[in-house]
Amino acid sequence: MLGLSGWKRGLPWGLGGMLVLGAVWYATRPPLPQVPLVTVQPGSVAASVNNTRAGTVKACHRAKLSAPAGGQIAKLAVKKGQRVQAGEVLLTLWSEDLQAQLQLTEQQLRTARTRVEEVCTVAELSRKEAVRARQLRTQGFISAEGVERAEAEAKAKQASCSAAQSEIAQGESRINVARAGLQRLVLRAPFSGIVADISGELGEYATPSPPGILTLPAIDLIDDSCLYVSAPIDEVDAAHIRLGQNSRITLDAIKGKTFEGRVKRIAPYVLELEKQARTVEVEVEFVSRPSAENLLVGYSADVEIVHTRRDNVLRIPTASLLEGKRVLVYGGDGVLQARTVSTGLSNWEYTEVTGGLKAGEQIVGSLDNEAIKSGVKVRPAPASQP
Repeated sequence: MLGLSGWKRGLPWGLGGMLVLGAVWYATRPPLPQVPLVTVQPGSVAASVNNTRAGTVKACHRAKLSAPAGGQIAKLAVKKGQRVQAGEVLLTLWSEDLQAQLQLTEQQLRTARTRVEEVCTVAELSRKEAVRARQLRTQGFISAEGVERAEAEAKAKQASCSAAQSEIAQGESRINVARAGLQRLVLRAPFSGIVADISGELGEYATPSPPGILTLPAIDLIDDSCLYVSAPIDEVDAAHIRLGQNSRITLDAIKGKTFEGRVKRIAPYVLELEKQARTVEVEVEFVSRPSAENLLVGYSADVEIVHTRRDNVLRIPTASLLEGKRVLVYGGDGVLQARTVSTGLSNWEYTEVTGGLKAGEQIVGSLDNEAIKSGVKVRPAPASQP
């Protein structure tokens, strides 16, 4: 009886110790992992293709210009970075010899015109004398031989007049040739734009590029009012692309902004520069040219071309998909359960769910924590909407 009495007296102390140990464990236990949850809801999903390597911003019009003829640079009318209008003079080569030749030809033409005036006046006088000779012949005042001499002289004078007039035409043609030669020594802007680069200096000899030999252009002119992105697309994705499809353009130099684009050209052939990565060049134009940003030709760019779009479908963040098309569903008891789903369209942001989930269910939105897996009890972070 004494042993039983002692056990009874020690029982409260044992229970008290267990409660203390339980309280210590509860206070020091590790907290449940907190996970971001996403509510499955309807929305829009667009399937798209992206470039395999960085694209490049290019100008719709860019010309590397050289004068049609070679010669010494006598005048540079523009500077790097200067804006010019179509037809404006950019560069002039030395042309004093051609200028002198043009002046000589113009003087010769003036002399020819004076001679024509003289010769044709004499021819007209001879024609009138021949007319009078025929009238006098009818009246019997002169012989038939006199009439013949008068008519022959009129014809000769008229021939001299025609020859002199042809000299005028020849002189005008020589002037046109001289002026054309001078125009070959003047380089003009074929379109409005900005001078990107100048490779020549005053006094240097500029040479046009002969066939098969590459020489630096005198002036590099860019029309930066019209820009587009040229990007390589993998040949596997090229079949999805059509002219006019919408696109999103991002630039490495302009962070955090996306620009609206539209497919304007698809190359009719596949590039074979890399045997294991063949691509098709696609050109995407800016729907509206960025005005607030300093958009420069040559920037690297990426394009995302949307080829299929579905609205009002169940969707989940693509980042929430596990390998094997599984997601972690948050149960009512706080325990995560893995579930296989069926998917449709997909992009980097969202994936369409065609089966395995219902609207309103919650899934783990981020899989960055390796400890978050099926069977683990968690506590939700504030839910976000897809």
